[in-house]
Amino acid sequence: MRSDEFYMHRALEQARLAEEAGEVPVGAVVVDADGAIVGAGYNAPVSGHDPSAHAEVRALRDAGARLGNYRLDGCTLFVTLEPCLMCTGAIIHARLARVVYGAAEPRSGMVESKANLFAQPWYNHRVEVVGGVLAGRVARQLKGFFAARRDGRAAGAEDD
Repeated sequence: MRSDEFYMHRALEQARLAEEAGEVPVGAVVVDADGAIVGAGYNAPVSGHDPSAHAEVRALRDAGARLGNYRLDGCTLFVTLEPCLMCTGAIIHARLARVVYGAAEPRSGMVESKANLFAQPWYNHRVEVVGGVLAGRVARQLKGFFAARRDGRAAGAEDD
């Protein structure tokens, strides 16, 4: 099995696709117990007109379709940004073994930043969590994206 950093680089490639599409650059891949990437996804809620089209959900859907099962036992999700409330719920229902994320999301992260939904006693499934993998690189990509958007909006406002 390759390193967590190797797979986070694959998630970063997905994030780049989101950014190229004008979406917030978040990417994810699902890796099976043998180390094969079985699902991939990037943020597309704006272009897809779908509030559930987060990178994690899209990667889980892709993995489920490829494996022919919505239960992804033994799989690991690598995602560039700490998952939100919706995505943590989907991760639990998919029965993932692990979640590895890059940067923390201090405003809406539900793995460690705002709450730890995986640690709640009412869930009958436990998910191992590893945070901070390539966090600096992820944070730079996100900051660059939002800085460019602010600069573009400011430039557009001056043209009016």
